[in-house]
Order: sequence, then structure tokens, then C-alpha cells
Amino acid sequence: MGDFENKEREEVFSKKVRAGKRTYFFDVKATRSNDYYITVTESKKRLEDGVFVKHKIFLYKEDFEKFSEGLKETVEYIKANQDVVEKRYEFNESHAEPARAEDDFSFEI
Repeated sequence: MGDFENKEREEVFSKKVRAGKRTYFFDVKATRSNDYYITVTESKKRLEDGVFVKHKIFLYKEDFEKFSEGLKETVEYIKANQDVVEKRYEFNESHAEPARAEDDFSFEI
């Protein structure tokens, strides 16, 4: 019972982001003492058997600032050293919609 309770923390907020073949889930959850933390889950369907493979990280509030600084610096490095073609994916049963000129592709933390 204790193990199940640890996995099923109260979900406070959730954001689903579909990006090509991957889906990312950003979930805010609360501990028993009502401290918030973030889980980031990447989900990708394996072509060979159709099983969804998930990878998850837990990000605690005491690490938010350092994590966001590191992520921002890393993204800025890539953008400065390589051409980055950013796409906005919209879910469509048959295919992803092409990016539109009015889409905002900025990245800020």
C-alpha cells in the first residue's frame, strides 16, 4: 500500500506536448506535505511492437533555478552553433500539420 501511495501523488497541473514522434508530459504533483515537484515524461511508440516506452525525471523545487539555467544555456549553445529548424506539431490522425509563419517558435525559461 505504501508503494502505491508514493506513485499516485496528487496531480496539481498537467501539460501535454506532442512533438513529432514523441509526446512530453509536464506534471506538477504535490507531496504529502503539499510541496510541489515536477515530473517530465517522454513517451515514444516503438515501431517494432507498438509499445509505448516512457522515460521520466523528477524535478524538485530546490533545483528549479539551476535546472532552468542549465537548460537555457544548453539550448542557447545549440542555437548559436547549429541551424535549428523548429517545428510546431499539431496532432492529426494521418500526419502532423506543417508549421505556419505566424507560429511562435521562441524558447524562454
